[in-house]
Amino acid sequence: MKKSRDAYKGQLTTVKNTIEKYENDTLLLTNKTQGLKKKKREKMSEVQFKKQPKGFATKAIHAGQEPEQWSGNPVIPPITMSTTFKQYDLDNHKGFVYGRSGNPTRNMLEKCLAALDDGKYCLTFASGLGATTTIVSLLNAGDHLVVTDDLYGGTSRFLRTVANRMNIEAEFVDATDAEVVAKAIKPNTKMVWLETPTNPSMKVVDIEAICKLVHKTPGIIVVVDNTFLSPYFQRPLELGADVVMYSVTKYLNGHSDVIMGAAITSDDNIHQRLRYLQNSMGIVPSPFDCFQVNRSLKTLALRMEQHHKSSLKVAQHLEKSPYVVKVLHPGLPSHPQHKLALRQCYGHSGIMSFYIKGGLEEAKTFFKNLKVFTLAESLGGYESLAELPSIMTHASVPEEQRKKLGISDSLIRLSVGLENVEDLIEDLDQALKASAAK
Repeated sequence: MKKSRDAYKGQLTTVKNTIEKYENDTLLLTNKTQGLKKKKREKMSEVQFKKQPKGFATKAIHAGQEPEQWSGNPVIPPITMSTTFKQYDLDNHKGFVYGRSGNPTRNMLEKCLAALDDGKYCLTFASGLGATTTIVSLLNAGDHLVVTDDLYGGTSRFLRTVANRMNIEAEFVDATDAEVVAKAIKPNTKMVWLETPTNPSMKVVDIEAICKLVHKTPGIIVVVDNTFLSPYFQRPLELGADVVMYSVTKYLNGHSDVIMGAAITSDDNIHQRLRYLQNSMGIVPSPFDCFQVNRSLKTLALRMEQHHKSSLKVAQHLEKSPYVVKVLHPGLPSHPQHKLALRQCYGHSGIMSFYIKGGLEEAKTFFKNLKVFTLAESLGGYESLAELPSIMTHASVPEEQRKKLGISDSLIRLSVGLENVEDLIEDLDQALKASAAK
C-alpha cells in the first residue's frame, strides 16, 4: 500500500514538473514572440533615407581648425576681434587688411562650412536674408528669376517688395514639378531659386531633375535654400546646384543665439562675384558670432540625428490623433514626395507641420495650453517651438497666395527640439485635447 502511495506521489511530481516546464516554455515563447513583434514594429517605424557617408562629424570638428594657423597652436580657435591689421609695407600684407573684407575667425568658419557641403568656397553674412540679398544682387535690372512658390515669408517679401523695385522679376511656380520650372524659363531668366523642403508646407523638390533641365540653358544659376535640412541631411551641390544658402541662425548654429547667413559654391566665377558683393555691401557677421557658430558645428551631427528621430516619432503619433486632420512630414509614407525624400536626403530635421481640427480659435487654444513647446518664430534650436505661419512667419505673403498654398489658420508648424520625445508628445496631446474641448 505504501509503495502504491509513493508511486502515486512520484507520478504527481512528474506531472507537476511537466506542467511547470510547459508554463515556462510557453512564457519564453510568448516573450520571444512579443519581442519579435516589437522589433517588427520598430523596423516598420524606421524610414530608410540615403545612407550617410562616413566622415561628416570629423569634418565638422576639424575642417579649417588646424592649430598651427594660430600663434601658440591653440586646439580651440581663438576669436580675433580686431577691425584692422598691421601692414609690413605699402604693397605687402599677410592677407588681412580690414575686418569687413576678411577676418581670421570668419575665414576659419567659412572653411568649415564649405567642407560640410563638399563645396570649394563659403561666404558668411550678417543674416540669412543678408545672404539672400547678396545672392540676388548677382542679377541685373531686367533679369527674370524663377522661384519656388512655397517658401520662407522673408524671402517672398524681399522678392516681391524690394527686388522688384530693382526691376528684377520674380515668378513663383510649383517647383514640385520639374517641367513647370523648365517651362517658366524665359530668354532673360538668370536664376532659379529653390527651397526644399518648402516652408511651411514641407513639399520636397527634385533638385537633380530641375538642375538637369535648367542647365540646358547656359548662364542660369540654380540656388537652393537648404536651411531646413542642413548639409547633414541634404547636400544640393552634389545634386547639381550652383549655390546652396542657409540661414545659419537655424540648425547650423542650433542654439537660438546667433543671427547669420551663408552661401556655399564650387564655381570660381560665382565665388569671386559674391566675395566682391560681400565686401561692397558690408553684410558680414561679427567675429564673436563666427566663433559661436563654429562651436555649434561640432555637435551638428549629433543634434540632427536626434531632431530626425524625435520629429518622426512626433509625426507618426500625430497621424493617429483624432484632433489632427493631416500631418506634413517627408518621412511619412503619406507625404506626396516621400519616395523622393528618401532618394534625395540623408534624413529629416525637426521641422514639420500639421493641420489641426477647427480654425483660428482652436489653434489659439492649442498654443495657449502648450507647456513644453514655446510659441515663437524661428526654428532649428535645441528647444521645441510652435507657430502659426498664417499670422506669424508668412503674414507678409499675400492672402490669395496663402490660400493657394494651403497656409490656413489651422496649419501649425513645429520645430521639434531635443527634449525627451515622450514629454513633447504628451504636451501636444494635452494641448490638442484642450483645443477640442473649447
